Amino acid sequence: MRSLFLKIFLSFWLAQALIVALVVIATVVFRPQTESPFWEFIKSHTAEQMVQAYESGGAPQLNRQIDQLATTFKLQAFLFDDQGRELAGRNAPAWAHRLSRGLEPQSTGWLQRFSSRRFVTHEAFADDGHRYIMVAEVPPRPWLPLLRQKPPVTGLVILAMAVLVSGIVCYLLAGYLTSDVRRLRAATQQLAAGDLSARANAPPGRRRDEIAQLVRDFNTMAERLQDLVNAQSRLLNDISHELRSPLARLNVALGLAWQRTGPDAHGVLERIELEATRLNELIGRLLTLARLEGGEDAIQRTPVALDELVLDVSKDADFEAQSRQCRVRCVVQGETTVFGSPSLLHSAVENVVRNAMRHTLDGTEVEIRLARESGSGKDEAVVRVTDRGPGVPQESLDKLFRPFYRLDDARGRQSGGVGLGLAITERAVRLHGGTVRAANRPEGGLMVEIRLPLDFEIQPEPPARSPERTPVQTP
Repeated sequence: MRSLFLKIFLSFWLAQALIVALVVIATVVFRPQTESPFWEFIKSHTAEQMVQAYESGGAPQLNRQIDQLATTFKLQAFLFDDQGRELAGRNAPAWAHRLSRGLEPQSTGWLQRFSSRRFVTHEAFADDGHRYIMVAEVPPRPWLPLLRQKPPVTGLVILAMAVLVSGIVCYLLAGYLTSDVRRLRAATQQLAAGDLSARANAPPGRRRDEIAQLVRDFNTMAERLQDLVNAQSRLLNDISHELRSPLARLNVALGLAWQRTGPDAHGVLERIELEATRLNELIGRLLTLARLEGGEDAIQRTPVALDELVLDVSKDADFEAQSRQCRVRCVVQGETTVFGSPSLLHSAVENVVRNAMRHTLDGTEVEIRLARESGSGKDEAVVRVTDRGPGVPQESLDKLFRPFYRLDDARGRQSGGVGLGLAITERAVRLHGGTVRAANRPEGGLMVEIRLPLDFEIQPEPPARSPERTPVQTP
């Protein structure tokens, strides 16, 4: 049972039912068996009346007296002589005959206390000294009136209503105790999904219990976290913009240096130009990352032919891979259109492909596959990029999409990577409502999978398309 609400509700309800049951059991078990003085008087008086009726009028008069007792006192009475014969001519039950002979009824012991049937016996003597025995079944004890309702279903309805009322009370109490927990859980899920503005509704009034304090502490934590992330994003954006100006001046100075220096300085100038280019690329990626952190408002959505986009990326990548005797092969299974930003989607796919090209072994092949699949009850476009490289340690797979994360700093400096490409991919895909993950292939290498939902809620005019290509492979 995972629900806190059900745990509280069923625990309270069970506890209440057990308390009621224990109270009833204790009342019955420890209740004295002695009859009240009223019933002692009724027994002796009833026995005398039945004997007088039989002595004066025989069996007919005795029957009339028994019917009167049943109407007045709800007694089922019988009169026996000392030979054990029933004197009214009625068909007496077995328990009555057993009591007339001084035997106990079959239901004995402490369980008899829970029975609705109670029996009494009393001896009476006529004026001539003849001995008579009266046996009777008296009304139930006061704690069992529901079991003797007429009709019997009435008692069950009353018991069911009592259980239902207690259940409603426990349900409302459990709902009151868990309502704040549910709101806190919903806000936590929104915060984990990247919505830093998520807040749990504060409990009404001036509640100061532990749950109310937990909700307020969560809101304080979320507000502080949002401030820190926003400050980090603003700092990243401001630094990137500020670096553009000295970088532009550096490029101007570099151009002048090319004009005024001789061949001996060309090697140094080429190195400066290479580093300036890398710095310019880094600043561009930082600005892109800062813009993506701005959320969905930072992008404009249009229909995007994802199959054509993937083919364009694969052609450019295949041309660049020739320097390492590598190939980039693309397989597109039909036309696929998504709704989003063409530039961001192009950057997301290109970053994954370039990362695969950078780490695949010389002379091997990078494969790109685009297909439409159904997952989580909706259609998705799935792009899978696989390489033939050494793969990634299992504990590092979830860290690949963090900004500035690199498995090997020396290898990163050698390849020119700074650890921002896959981070940009993850944020771009997330802004489009998709997911991205990485996994090692059993035969070696890394596979990166991008899933994008096919959004058809808005149906703009589709762009002009080239003839269908299924499948398409680039040489």
